[in-house]
Order: sequence, then structure tokens, then C-alpha cells
Amino acid sequence: MRADTRDPLAGLSDIDAANVARCAKVLLRHPLLRPGGPDADLLPLVYRHRTALQEMFAALLGYRLVVERRFARLYKSGPGADPTRGEPGLTPRAYAYICLTMAALTGVGRQVLLSRLVADVRGAASEAGIGVVDDIADRRALTAALRHLIGLGVITETDGSVAGLIGEAPAEALITIHTDLLGQLLAGPLTESTSADDLVARAASPGRLGVEHAVRRRLVENPVTLHADLPPDEADWLLRRQRRESVVLERCFGLITETRAEGVAVTDPEEYLTDLVFPATGTVARIGLLALPELLDPDTERADGRSRVSAERLREVCANLVEDYPAAWSRQATEDVGTLVRAVADLLVRLSLATADGDGWLISPAAHRWLPRPDDTPARGQAEPVTTAPEPGWSLFDEEGEP
Repeated sequence: MRADTRDPLAGLSDIDAANVARCAKVLLRHPLLRPGGPDADLLPLVYRHRTALQEMFAALLGYRLVVERRFARLYKSGPGADPTRGEPGLTPRAYAYICLTMAALTGVGRQVLLSRLVADVRGAASEAGIGVVDDIADRRALTAALRHLIGLGVITETDGSVAGLIGEAPAEALITIHTDLLGQLLAGPLTESTSADDLVARAASPGRLGVEHAVRRRLVENPVTLHADLPPDEADWLLRRQRRESVVLERCFGLITETRAEGVAVTDPEEYLTDLVFPATGTVARIGLLALPELLDPDTERADGRSRVSAERLREVCANLVEDYPAAWSRQATEDVGTLVRAVADLLVRLSLATADGDGWLISPAAHRWLPRPDDTPARGQAEPVTTAPEPGWSLFDEEGEP
């Protein structure tokens, strides 16, 4: 069977088609599926449907899928210059240590002492011209990198723990390397790249179908795709194909699309593929939610539907919410308004609801889906803000084609 982008699951029984879609969703969430890892119980099912999955990923997204009995590796495209798709908790220095550790692991065999591995990693850093200072911050970054590789199943703490690195007296540990998984980590075309920037660009380049793969990858990997963010040829392709694509994404990945005037929002009704839940219960998330109606100012709206918000305006809105509902928030999260504002802005950016614009932000038209009404009366005696329905033609939630 060769997958067809019109119906990649054609020729399969309903049960097999449902299983392939389930496995595809798991691989999108966990591109390295392995024993002992999340959803490891589905490895036998992935192996059984490996041919259908390989052809479907290649046809729809231009992704390569390697399936062995002990692991499955989906080689997805890189995020390019997008700074919002990083692993939570990893600093840029920790990312550098992940790369340096991978380089060091290739020559140490099956097992290595932690002290030897650290020495090899720092030696690799020196060869790469990266300065290393043996202080607590540097050791924490290296520890975070090692813990990330442990989480991927690439290395195992056989005796002792990598946490010993950040103690006053660094403790020894024996590390086991799983070379079969180590060899599957690198996704970018390293041998073809001439520089770090070139590697990032090549890793993010579209597949053999060019525009089709580029747009479909955006739909699958991002919650919102705006026409204004796409090159003209990609925007034109999406406008012509968006209804057909909604059928493909639902059938193959269980994703629901909402097609609107400004673009397409994609949601997972099971929230399995949702790596950042919103709305959420934390103080920063709730303040971000309640701030959106105040930030969506029609007077600052641009032709692409985005609203311009200055840093001063965001600080004012957040400060008012803290003052109006003092009992609703975590004291720790609100004791410093400046820190709170930065956290709210960072959350909105990671949600694709805002993009940095000079000293302010551009709020996405997708934010119109959240127009909450507070349950309490402001402490300052102000009336609750009244939210009105958006005028036709300017909300991401207007039906396409409506006047």
C-alpha cells in the first residue's frame, strides 16, 4: 500500500485505520518511543503497522519513521528560528551541553564513570571554543542536560546519580549508554551543513512536496496558523485546501480544525498533543486569560487582525487585575509586578497568542476565543468589564465566508 494524501488510510479496515491514527498521534507526541518510556505499551502496535505509518508520515508530512522492535523514531522537522518550542527547564547552556554530551558519548563504549564523562564533555567544549567555568550554575546546566538524556532513555544511572554533580563534593556514578538510541537522536543533516545556522535552516526545511509539507507541518505542530504569517504561495495553498485538510487531519491524527477568516486553529479534543494547557489554574495563566479582553483593543488592530500592545499597557492591565482581585492570586506570583508581567508575556508568546514587536507585543486574533467575565466585583468598586461580541469579519471565530 502506498499512502495517498487524499486518504492515507484507504485500503485499511476501520479497526486498522483507527489503530494507525492512534499510533501516529503517539509518535507526534513522543518521537522517540522506547521501552520504559511514555506510551511504551504501544510499541508492538507501532511495529505491526510500521509500513502504513511510514508511508503516511512520508506522504503527509515528509517525515521519516524508523521502527525497530525495541524503539520507534519519528524524524520531525526542526522549529527553525522559533524560540517558543524548546524543552521546558532547559537553558541555552543546557542545550549546548546536550550536544556536547552526545559528542562525548560516541567514543566511551557501553559504560562510563560520571567523572570521566564530565571531563570528556568539557574537553569537547574546549575543542568547540566554548568557555567552561566550573561553578554551580554550570554544573546545574550539565546536570539538566544529563537528566534530559536519561529521560530519553539514551543513558541510565546504573550506580549512583548525576545529581551528585551539584553537591558540595561531587559524587561518583556509573552511567550506561544505550548506543542504539544514541544513534537515533540526531535529526538534522549534520554532514550537509556548513554552520550552526545552516543546520537549523536545513532541519526546518520542508519535505519533498515543498509548500504542501510546509503548511501541513505547521497545522499539525502549531495551535494556530494565520494566513498573514505564511509566504504567499503557502497562504494560497491553505486557502484552497483548508476544508480538505481538515478531513485529513481528523482522520489521520484525530485533530479538529476551526477555519476562520484569518487562518486555521487546530485542537486535540483529547488534549493528548497539548503540551501547554490553556486556560489553566495557575495565577499567571488566569491573569493572562483575564488580561486578553483588555489587550484586544480595536483601536490598535492592524490589517492582519493583530492588536498592538505596549509594555506599559500590559503592565497596567496586570497590575489592575492584581489590585482588583487581591484574594484570587498566589502572593508569591504577584509580589513583584514586573516579574508577573514578564511571566504573562512569556506564556502568551509560548501559546502563539502574542509575538514580540519592539518594546511591546502583537496579540493574535486567535485570542478572541477567550473573552471571560470575572466572577467577582473589583475591590476598587469598579464595575465588571462588559465583553461584547466582536464585529463580523475580524475574529478568528467568525465562520469563513460570513459577511
